[in-house]
Amino acid sequence: MKRLIAGLLFAVQAVSAGAAEQLSAAPFFALSLPGVDRRPVALASFKGQPLVVNFWARWCAPCRQEIPDLAALHARYKERGLLVVGIAVEDVEQHEKIRDFARAYEMSYTALIGGVETSIELMRSLGNSKAGLPFTVVIDRDGRIRGSKLGAMSASEMDAAVRPIL
Repeated sequence: MKRLIAGLLFAVQAVSAGAAEQLSAAPFFALSLPGVDRRPVALASFKGQPLVVNFWARWCAPCRQEIPDLAALHARYKERGLLVVGIAVEDVEQHEKIRDFARAYEMSYTALIGGVETSIELMRSLGNSKAGLPFTVVIDRDGRIRGSKLGAMSASEMDAAVRPIL
C-alpha cells in the first residue's frame, strides 16, 4: 500500500510538472561537470539510460538521509541499466571534501560537482523554481523527464519512481 501511495504521489508531481511547463532534460544533457576526482564528465554520455538525478549538498540533512537509499536503489537496478547521478550543489574547489564525503557515505553511484550557480540554474531548468534541496529528477531512456520531487524521497518512493522507466 505504501508503494502504491508513493507511486501515486510521484505520478501526481510528474503530471503537474509536465503539464505546467513541458520540461526538457536537454539542459542536463548539454552540460559537462567534474566528478569528485575533478575529471570532466559529459552528461550527454548518459543518454539512452534510465536516470535518477539527485541534487544534494554535504550540509543538507535530508540529503544525507536519502543517500543510503539512493545507493541501494543503484545497486538493486544497475543490472537493468539504471544510473543514479548525484550532483553536489557545491563549489568545485571543495572537491576533496566532497570526495571524502562521498566515500564516507558510500555513494556507490556517479557523484559529480555542479558548482553552486550552475546547479541552481540546472535545477530551475528542470522544474525546481525554489532551488531547494534535495531535488530528484527521473529521466527515461528517451531523455524525457518522467517525474521530479523537491525534498527527500523515501526508498519506496524511489522504487515506485524508477519502475516505469526500467
